Amino acid sequence: MRLVTDEERRARLGVRHALTPTAKAASAEEAARAVVCLHATDPPSVHLSCWARAGALTAADVERALYDTRSLVRQQSMRETLFVFPRDLVPAVWGSASARVAAVHRNRLVKDLERWGPAAEGQGGAWLAHAEEAVLACLADGVPRTSKQIRQEVPEAAGVIETAPDKPWGGRAAIAPRVLTQLSLDAVVARAANAGPWYTSRPTWTTTRAWWRDEVPKALTSREGYAELVSRWLWSYGPGTVDDLAWWLGGTKTAVRTALEDLGAQRVSLEDGSAAWLRADDLDPVVATEPWVALLPLLDPTVMGWKARGFFLGAHAPQLFDSAGNAGTTVWVDGRVVGVWVQDPGGVVELRLLEDDIAPQAREALAAEARRLTAWLDGQRVFAVYPSPAMQPLAGR
Repeated sequence: MRLVTDEERRARLGVRHALTPTAKAASAEEAARAVVCLHATDPPSVHLSCWARAGALTAADVERALYDTRSLVRQQSMRETLFVFPRDLVPAVWGSASARVAAVHRNRLVKDLERWGPAAEGQGGAWLAHAEEAVLACLADGVPRTSKQIRQEVPEAAGVIETAPDKPWGGRAAIAPRVLTQLSLDAVVARAANAGPWYTSRPTWTTTRAWWRDEVPKALTSREGYAELVSRWLWSYGPGTVDDLAWWLGGTKTAVRTALEDLGAQRVSLEDGSAAWLRADDLDPVVATEPWVALLPLLDPTVMGWKARGFFLGAHAPQLFDSAGNAGTTVWVDGRVVGVWVQDPGGVVELRLLEDDIAPQAREALAAEARRLTAWLDGQRVFAVYPSPAMQPLAGR
């Protein structure tokens, strides 16, 4: 059985994720394909993940792909997380990861409507169906609307769910955004243009048919969809274990094993003795041929792509993730995380290195990359939604 060392895994990571100098992407679309899809929970991370992989890219270039050519599509899917997918991958997602999450979300929403919201016991499903029909009727004119506008125009979806009103952890939440999330997971509505600047999240909503402009593609079957996602993941992230894939997909190990079998994936061994998998057309060794550095944003796909991340995190994991497991910013040298980056009050990018033993050439390259990111952001501060311990204001001071 072929052994894939940690060194080779780091080399693969740099090349496949468009992080080495000669593997850089030429567009936002290529940057997204390099990592299968982009995490979009934190709005600026989409643009910053593209910037890290395509140096000449501007924020306007990413906006164009998202909202003009619509070659990149926002879709909530794996682990109920919002991602940006290449347009051609969306039918696979609709039929697999999104469908799985949609069923869970619908059941939870119906229960919340009955327990905490306006629906009587046993009537949550009917209440939700009525609200969905009203929202779709509102959006049928093709004019994108924010969730606030939909609440104002669609009384059927304008209520609130007041969770545990007698408890300190309770709270009020509008129903309309959850109805829109459900319709999006069901591939009926789509996130349209952003009503705010690129570094904020103020989505507008329209029907999927209106957003796709031409005929909406048919969702793949669950089995076909998972096979396509696993195939692309293996190319970008492989070798990976069944646990890695099940975590990334937010799916079952059975679905992962079925996809691996359908693809004819080949079993290999990792340095720690774990069994892992590569695509059958990707068995040749990958060797690091050039040094590289990178500054990656919050929740970047490269950091979040595996369940077991020791081969690139080393001992730094506790400093790089918040209590919920969200990754903060990261600083990379040759496939290893060596620190984090933050911005000072003026927007200047600062490096906080977690290692002292970094070669002078790498330090110089990191400093140059920090200056490049500072210039690209041009004074705009991107506030950390999920700051890691190493990013906290007093960390390292």
